[in-house]
Amino acid sequence: MESTEQNPLQGNQTPLMDFILLGFSDVPDLQGFLFGVFLIMYVIILMGNSLIITITKVDPSLQTPMYFFLRNFSFLEICYVSVTAPRLLTDLWRPNRSISVLACATQMYFFLVFGFTECLILTTMAYDRYVAICNPLRYPLIMNNRLCIQLAVSCWVTGIPVHIGFTYLIFSLPFCRSNHLNHFFCDIPPVLKLACGDTFIIEMLVYAVALLVVTIPFMLILGSYGKIISTILKLPSAAGRAKAFSTCSSHLMVVLLFFGSATTTYLSPKSSNLTGTDRFLSLFYTIVTPTFNPMIYCLRNKDVMVALKKFLLKWIVLSLGNGLYYNSKT
Repeated sequence: MESTEQNPLQGNQTPLMDFILLGFSDVPDLQGFLFGVFLIMYVIILMGNSLIITITKVDPSLQTPMYFFLRNFSFLEICYVSVTAPRLLTDLWRPNRSISVLACATQMYFFLVFGFTECLILTTMAYDRYVAICNPLRYPLIMNNRLCIQLAVSCWVTGIPVHIGFTYLIFSLPFCRSNHLNHFFCDIPPVLKLACGDTFIIEMLVYAVALLVVTIPFMLILGSYGKIISTILKLPSAAGRAKAFSTCSSHLMVVLLFFGSATTTYLSPKSSNLTGTDRFLSLFYTIVTPTFNPMIYCLRNKDVMVALKKFLLKWIVLSLGNGLYYNSKT
């Protein structure tokens, strides 16, 4: 490792080449336990979202805009968690937790891009539910295939140029205080703590961007659901109201979990941010919440459950048929 800890008052500073992710090194006796827990969560995320992608792609009854966006969301969850989880598992397994500045910047960039994309896709899903419930007769006309693709592409690409510049701005700062990053991945607040000089302007910029990225989509979602709930309450039949609520409840739960934890982390006053608390809050929105998302969308959605049962039954029948075929050949 080519980095040295420098005093900011010294003139002959060498550029920082590596960070050391401290992660959960303060609990050495729990390294094996945490590795097992996070590995199980990561596998659940990969398998659960892959299953949702598969069944919403192959089942004819799920070829609607709602499940098109759910498929995008599930793929995004895999990308989002894969930015941090493999590195966390590796650091829990090995003693060397160093990460190059370039790798750190790359991790931060993809984490920010996928996080921003998730905010936009959740907002788009809320708009889809708004049109479906508040304008059901015009829903096929409004949410046509072309608009769905345009919305999805916009969600995926909007954050790319913004966060290239944002990441470059942060890593153009000199780092001379220490190379020990008190986190399990390269997030903005712990990286800024290691920067030299006055970082007030950048911290205010981070706060402003977080305010826009989190608050505006969240307010749009709340506005959509305000109109959705108002429309549902006007439905004449209890069965119709229950069905309408069931199509929205899963998405609303995911929204509250994601935006609640993100708001607590990035928009809380700096003085109240405790290092240990930050790490556990980050775990909540990077690993814990994505672990529950496939369960929420499957268990609370009757259409997905029906499609899942059909898919599993078909898979079992094919597996048994192949097994009998190979047994008869031998």
